[in-house]
Amino acid sequence: MERWLTLLLLFPVVFFSTVTSAKGCRRPQLNANINVAVDQMFFDPGVELALSCKDGYTPISGPRKIVCTTSGAWTATKFLCKPKLCPYPDAPSNGDLYYEDTVYQSTINYTCQEGYILSGSSTSVCQANGTWSTPVPECIAVTCGLPPIPEFGMIVYNTRVRGNTTDYGITGTYKCLPPYALFGDATAECMTSGTWTKTPECRRVTCSLPENIDRGYMSTNDQRDFDYLETIKYGCTGDYVVEGSLEIVCQQDGTWSEKPSCKAPCKIGIDRGRILYKGKKMWIGDFNPNKVLHKDIVSVWCMNNARKCGYSVSTQCIDGRLVIPECYEEPSGVNYNLYAGSLPSEIQQC
Repeated sequence: MERWLTLLLLFPVVFFSTVTSAKGCRRPQLNANINVAVDQMFFDPGVELALSCKDGYTPISGPRKIVCTTSGAWTATKFLCKPKLCPYPDAPSNGDLYYEDTVYQSTINYTCQEGYILSGSSTSVCQANGTWSTPVPECIAVTCGLPPIPEFGMIVYNTRVRGNTTDYGITGTYKCLPPYALFGDATAECMTSGTWTKTPECRRVTCSLPENIDRGYMSTNDQRDFDYLETIKYGCTGDYVVEGSLEIVCQQDGTWSEKPSCKAPCKIGIDRGRILYKGKKMWIGDFNPNKVLHKDIVSVWCMNNARKCGYSVSTQCIDGRLVIPECYEEPSGVNYNLYAGSLPSEIQQC
């Protein structure tokens, strides 16, 4: 009896010890992409938990369950989940796409080349089911209507245009009908916005009768206003030479282009000696009349006393003034008339 009493007294102690020696498990710490079916924080030994992948992820190894052990630890697992892949995207025709990856939650950005407008979404996201959130957009060519034509104006296209639309990048040149002048940019272009550049204006421009030039004459003396781009010609009297354009034009700002001027001829300022003019060598006394025109070139001869030889030096007529080179020494009348062969122009040349 004492033996059974002793066992009965000990049994509760053993039973209590057995219950309290087993440890429970805390909620397992798993990869963020793995799902656990229950939400509780503590689990009894022997409890099994089924593992699964979150949306957008695919299992690649097992086992797919873990068990809470009496030590308070969960059994080991190599269960992993990898992101789902979306198919490699296609670029839109006449466009480009930019992305870093094609896994779940990756993003594509679409753009169009210059001259095209995006139709559709500019972005797409890889979804949990392995498909892209939006279809590939289209890049539609930019078009413009026909450009506005200014009153009294016209446009000349750089390529053939048919119908009532024009493609992006087409250009044209505005022109005004005389006597109208163009104010603004003459070049028109269909822009990426589908509109044309700013249209210029055609305004009437006139110039009053210009004044005559000194020692010159005009091709008209009409006492009237002259239209834009009308011209008048000038000439010079006698031996005066026109310097500048013979023709002036009525300009866009209502003024004439620069008028020419009349430049005077020159007299060769020597009395004795030889000259070279237009390829001819002649004595100054035979040069009659003693006159060369503006910008004509004349050569005289100088003496190199050290080498006892002659050399020619050129000078030019500039509006009535011809400077004789300093090296020129005019011979005496005796040398000129009796000993002409000793002059610098006649002896051996340097």
